[in-house]
Amino acid sequence: METQRVETTYYDHGTPAERWERARLFFEAKDYTAAARVLARLVEEVPEQTGPRLLLARAYYHSAQLRRAEAELRIIVERDPVEHYARLMLGRTLQRQARHDEAAPHLRIAAALAGDFPEE
Repeated sequence: METQRVETTYYDHGTPAERWERARLFFEAKDYTAAARVLARLVEEVPEQTGPRLLLARAYYHSAQLRRAEAELRIIVERDPVEHYARLMLGRTLQRQARHDEAAPHLRIAAALAGDFPEE
């Protein structure tokens, strides 16, 4: 008798809503790598949704997967140039990679979108 291999893992199991909740629990528990595993698959399924992609970028950022975080954040900013938090995270991600010149415009835009203007 041959056993059939099931491709579903714990990270992939359940409905998108259940996986979203599982990813959030992992994230809140600071298990950013596990959160990213759940979210990466979820983002493949619902690429148009900003919430899962932004949380995936944050999980990548906190687990020091900065290139991956940058890639996800660039997708969000390209789709929605006034997404304040994605701009801020992109700027911080670039800063952590010592790419300060690239970070500066994103941080300025994020500050402007938040209404943070320097006092004169």
